[in-house]
This record gives sequence, structure tokens and C-alpha cells, in this order.
Amino acid sequence: MYLTFFGLKEKPFNATPDPGFLYLTPGHREALAQLLYGVQMKKGFIVLTGEVGTGKTTLLHTLLQRLDGNASVAFIFNSTLPFDGILEYMLEDFGVAKTATTHAQRLFALNSFLIDSRRAGQNAILILDEAQNLDAPTLEQVRLLSNFETPTEKLLQILLVGQPELGAKLQLPQLRQLKQRIGLRCSIPPLTPEQTADYIRSRLKVAGASDLRLFTDRAVARISEYSGGIPRVINIVCDHCLLFGYADQKRKIDRDIVEQAIGYVEEGRRERRRAPGGSQSRWVTALQWVLGVLAVTPLGWVAFLVVGPDVLRNVPSLAATYLLDLLRSVRDLLVR
Repeated sequence: MYLTFFGLKEKPFNATPDPGFLYLTPGHREALAQLLYGVQMKKGFIVLTGEVGTGKTTLLHTLLQRLDGNASVAFIFNSTLPFDGILEYMLEDFGVAKTATTHAQRLFALNSFLIDSRRAGQNAILILDEAQNLDAPTLEQVRLLSNFETPTEKLLQILLVGQPELGAKLQLPQLRQLKQRIGLRCSIPPLTPEQTADYIRSRLKVAGASDLRLFTDRAVARISEYSGGIPRVINIVCDHCLLFGYADQKRKIDRDIVEQAIGYVEEGRRERRRAPGGSQSRWVTALQWVLGVLAVTPLGWVAFLVVGPDVLRNVPSLAATYLLDLLRSVRDLLVR
């Protein structure tokens, strides 16, 4: 809808985890490097944590791209599955034929697949997203999968990905064996205000924008403040800003539009901000009336020379009631 108006080739603030829009802060870059190292060096268990919307899933898709097809991956998004469901999903994602019907047969099929992958020189990776939702018994069953190994290396690399609560869950006494097997831990922090500005410009550039300062500095500062540096929230607000800017035919996104977008996100409706001190149209009309009355009388010109400069200088910050009082005073002066 707004692409042509802003000169964009594609939507810059989609909520999907597109690696093409990945913005690597030092924190993201370090986390990605640790994930690559952990998988390639067959560290076994790797834990990635970050607040909701910080870009964990986007980082994982980037990881898979960097592996350049040299890995078999089972990517499980549904963390409400019981362990048997996880095991069945893994085999399906790995492309293992559906011949196993019992728990033991599925484990045997998985072991055979892992050995064949090792002989073919491929990594086998299990990614468990939203892992903070897995209960302790299920996590313990996942730990047992790491027993698939040779004397020199792990046959299955397991990535536990989740919100910061995952770190707290791994401190549970019943999960101490799993905790001991974690080879690497990495986390993604929220964006700083400076990184938020760079993030917005980066996504605009990828989307083909010619004006990378489409959002004013004050607009970006408000977006950073409201979002807390969470990329998902930044995307949602910025997308609404572009829509409102297009609706108002504004080529620049200012703070006023950001406030309207935030109001829409919070309340589900768009509220236009009023001018300070009351309705803008009210004080503009009042000012026009004053100047009209003053201009058509000799005494009015005298009054205008006395009070006009102060009025004109302060009108943007005056309340409408103050202007109405001024009108009454001038009118009283003229009729004397």
C-alpha cells in the first residue's frame, strides 16, 4: 500500500524472521559466532536465550544458511509436545522412513540415521525453540539423546532456544546432569538507542529506500523508548508509522505519527494529537478574529502595535481560553 509512496521495493518491517534483514549488533554477531562454532565443533548442547522478539529465530535461520546445506536439521517450534511427539517430529524432519511404531524403535531409527549422517560427513542438528516451556521430565529425555555419540564426538547437536526463563529452569536440581552437558551459552541483548536508529536505517536500506532518514531523530528516539530495544516491537510500530504517513501523505515520519502508531498498538485506535492548550483550529480562528477586528479600526492598529508582537510570538503555546479572554479585552477597548 505505501511502498510506491515511500519509494520502497518491499516492506521493510515485516514480522517474519527473514535473514535478509538481519541486523548484527555486537551481541548478535557474538551469538551467531558461538552457534556456528558449537555446531561445527560438535559441542553437543548449546543454549541460546533472549527476550521475546529480540531476533532469536532470525538468528537461527541465518545459522542454517551459514551451514551451507552441510547439515540435517530438525527444527521444532511447538514446545508443548511431549517427548514422544518431539521424537516423532524429529524423525519426520530428518526424513527417516515411517517404519518405527514404538518408542524403542524410534530411538533405534534415530541412532541409525545419526550414524549414517556421520559417515556422510553431515552434522545432525536438533533445534528446540521456545524451550523454556518444556517441563523438566521432557528436558531430561532430551538430555538422553546426547548419549548418541562415538568415542570422540557427539552425533547429535542440540540447540535449546528460549526466553531468559530457560536459564532459570536449567538451574533446577533435577536438571543438573543436563546443565553439566551444556557446551556453550549465548544470549541476545535488546538494542541500544543508537542501535535502534541503525536498525531502522538498515531495514530501510535493504527494502530499497532512497531516504534512510525517513524517520526523524525525535521519532526514532520515541520508538526506542517505547520498544525497549526489542526488534519485533520496533517492526510493528514502524510498519504502522509508514501506513499512517501514507494515509496523511507525509514523506517524513515524525514523533506525532509515532505517538499515533503507539496509541493504535496499545488501544487499537488512532488518535490524532491536539495542539497544546486545546484544539488548533480554535486558537487559529480566535487569532484571525482578533487581527480582523484590530485591522479595520484606527484604534485597532494602535492596539495591534502594542499587543500584536507578544500575541504572535506566544500563540503556539497559549490556551484557547487565554485567547478568548484576550478577544474580550480588545473588544472592550474598542467600544470605549
